[in-house]
Amino acid sequence: MRAKYLSVIIVFIALVLLPLVVRDNYFRHLFILTFLFATVVASWDLTLGYAGIFNFGHIAFFGIGIYTLGILTTKLGVDPWLALPISGLMTAAAALLVAAPVLRLRGIYVVLVTFAFSQLCMQLVLSQSKITGGAGGLVLIPPLRIGSFSFGGSGGLGYYYAGLLSCFVTVLALMGIVESRLGKAARAIRDNPEYALARGVDQGRTRLIMLVISAIPCGVAGGLYCLYFRIAAPEAFGFSNSTFILSMLLVGGLSTLLGPVAAAFGIVFLSEYLERFPNIEAAKHMALAVIIILVLRFFPGGLAQAFELLARRVAAQRGRNPAISAAPTTAQEQSVP
Repeated sequence: MRAKYLSVIIVFIALVLLPLVVRDNYFRHLFILTFLFATVVASWDLTLGYAGIFNFGHIAFFGIGIYTLGILTTKLGVDPWLALPISGLMTAAAALLVAAPVLRLRGIYVVLVTFAFSQLCMQLVLSQSKITGGAGGLVLIPPLRIGSFSFGGSGGLGYYYAGLLSCFVTVLALMGIVESRLGKAARAIRDNPEYALARGVDQGRTRLIMLVISAIPCGVAGGLYCLYFRIAAPEAFGFSNSTFILSMLLVGGLSTLLGPVAAAFGIVFLSEYLERFPNIEAAKHMALAVIIILVLRFFPGGLAQAFELLARRVAAQRGRNPAISAAPTTAQEQSVP
């Protein structure tokens, strides 16, 4: 586990230094998107992967974070710095609302209820146009500022570091939760609910806490997304967003945290690269679908399983071919004239 923490810290330091070397604005834009989606997919893995809650309304938490910040800043004049944590708290409140029916359901019924919740949020946004802007959404969201420095300046450098910090803190926090008593209890419920109940694990309380915890970083990521693009649109609740983020989770590997985060980098960069070819819009979705099918066909555990198998093969290869010692063997000494 220490090795995982160390690898996350090393990658974080490298990404902190990256803008000093790579100054391309479009490249930076891709990283900002990746950080935000990686935060969302990592928090989704906590409930879907580790807790076994088939919460397919997780994207609704992302949309709620977007609209909470948009409404607070444009309609109520709240400072973006204050609206950002409120976005996380609002998604936690939404998770409590969703948990009421979800904690009493299992399997496909959880999927249906959570997906219906996501669609309900979209319909609410469309119907309350005086508050949410309706189909046109909310525009001209005020940017984050520190004094005279706008986070949108310098090619979005401020949002780069804000997104990176959000992703880094989320991943470290979730890693700690997974290894805590709460995380172990959630995995016990996922794998053997009868055994967990016999050991005194409160299933309802554990699932509720995991659901609420997973919603908070998702809402904050939604708030940052709203601030970066300066718009809140109902497409945030759309099915395409759900499938896009779900593809990261499946390709990366459930119950791994770092796998979906790594997959977010690959899928976001590939998807944005294919956007350069507007005539192959359908091909772009087909390419992503083929990638998902191939990865899950050969590595059901996702990229995390592929990397693990590769590491084992490398270790086994090294074991079969140890480094030649500097001191010659007896046979070697006898062969020397």
